Amino acid sequence: MLKVGKKIIPIILGLFILGATFVVAQENDQDNNANTNTSDKQTINSVNSVNSDGEEADQVIADLKNKIEENETKIENLKKAAAEYSQKIDEYKDLSATLKNQLGLVDNQIIKLQLDIKTAQLQIDKAKLEIESMEYQIDNEQTEIEKQKEALIEYIRQIAKNDERSYLEILILNESFAEFFNQLNYLKEVQSDIQKTVERLKLLKAAIESQMAEKERQKQDLENYQNDLLGKENRLQDDQKAKEIVLLESKTSEIQFQKLLLEAKQSQNEIDSEILGLQDQINDKIQKLRKEGSTSKTTLLDWPVPSHEITAYFHDPEYPFRYVYEHPAIDIRAKQGTAIASPADGYVARAKDAGYGYSYIILIHDNGLSTVYGHVSAIYVKEDSYVKAGDIIGLTGGMPGTRGAGRLTIGPHLHFEVRLNGLPVNPLEYLP
Repeated sequence: MLKVGKKIIPIILGLFILGATFVVAQENDQDNNANTNTSDKQTINSVNSVNSDGEEADQVIADLKNKIEENETKIENLKKAAAEYSQKIDEYKDLSATLKNQLGLVDNQIIKLQLDIKTAQLQIDKAKLEIESMEYQIDNEQTEIEKQKEALIEYIRQIAKNDERSYLEILILNESFAEFFNQLNYLKEVQSDIQKTVERLKLLKAAIESQMAEKERQKQDLENYQNDLLGKENRLQDDQKAKEIVLLESKTSEIQFQKLLLEAKQSQNEIDSEILGLQDQINDKIQKLRKEGSTSKTTLLDWPVPSHEITAYFHDPEYPFRYVYEHPAIDIRAKQGTAIASPADGYVARAKDAGYGYSYIILIHDNGLSTVYGHVSAIYVKEDSYVKAGDIIGLTGGMPGTRGAGRLTIGPHLHFEVRLNGLPVNPLEYLP
């Protein structure tokens, strides 16, 4: 009897030759052969059919997609509204510095921030929905992979029972040549379905890997949105406090408001003049120290406080008191009384204790650099003294009504300026 070789081609590769196809039949009679044939057909149908669990998961994913689209529409509408208030804010910025205009500016900034906060909240909700949808898709794919594996196992189990059949036995078990060729055609279909199942498993595996990477990206987006929301909420609180400070200090009087502006500008001009006047004097001392090897050349500064959270940037267009001057510093969030470390070697050019007015420290460094520390609540250095990088020079302040805070402050922080040859530059360009 002519036999087909045992498992001459591995089933998991799905590569079968029609003439050497394993016969789906029981060993002793044609009826069992028909039953086995039916069993294989059921296996194929189980691979190709969509079960009720899959349909349910698809419906959940579709519902989540609809919610995501609704959120996107709301986000776009909020962004359009925020853009209108941005235009109003720009218009107020071009107006003269009056109490009415300043309050109008701050009010519009507050409304815009409230819209931005709602937008950030919706973006967070959208990101959570996207992650939930992706998790459903991954679970769906993993469930299908398990079903495909089970189907392959069933194929292998059925075919393993029949890997000793010969063409003669196939012919004997069928009543006619037509049935014989039908049997062989059916086995060809089995071969094709196995090949498709193997390919489907490969695609499912690749899809899951891609979806897992997308899920991680969505998680990062969610974290970014949450940080953005926190920043906007803090900015909103700052703007609300700024409005309170303006109303408190001006006593709703235009005359008082203009007096407040004048005092703030004079204080800033005083710092400008002091730095320009002291820069040349102290540079001679620094050059002498460099020759003696007692100091190093300043090119990069360290952060003066542990926190790196910035509440107002250099020349920040949203700075609440920008009508006084372009913000020449970065404001670093810091608890009241945080130690301030010198960011580099240098001389103390000015250490002004103004009581409950605006207190500040000026350090002159090498390479034309100088730094200013505003709203300080305590000063630990003396003028014309030399400090090394890391030395504690004072404590942060800024809480309204406390020592060193001055009149235009909205909360605890460090006002940190960097100047090159007396002119304000962006501190972030000199910080690591």
